[in-house]
Amino acid sequence: MNTKYIFGFEKLDLYIELKKFIKEIYFATKEFPDSEKFGLISQIRRAAISIASNIVEGNSRNSFKDRIHFVNMAYSSLMEVVCQIDISNELGYIGIEKVDALRLKVEYIAKLINGYKRYQEKQLEQKP
Repeated sequence: MNTKYIFGFEKLDLYIELKKFIKEIYFATKEFPDSEKFGLISQIRRAAISIASNIVEGNSRNSFKDRIHFVNMAYSSLMEVVCQIDISNELGYIGIEKVDALRLKVEYIAKLINGYKRYQEKQLEQKP
């Protein structure tokens, strides 16, 4: 990155891991049939990007209540990706090895999201 200023969210381990995960989703869906271009490929990619986008949007909010709301939205998008990974496997688009690898990443990201949510909740409790 050549820019001098780094936004706060760019320093979050969660954000860094989400960028890696999004790339993995993109690579995993590259081999899907062309007939899924506007279906499952688009849906799973948008859901993956939505996870990071919600973390970033929430991080920019001044209210801890708003931040928690966006963290919850990010977690919901993560669960959408789990559903779409499973469906992709059942349709034969992703092999079980890739599914297992992606689900391990999902578990790790879920832990990071939940930790980030707990942090935001503590901040809300401490607010005067």
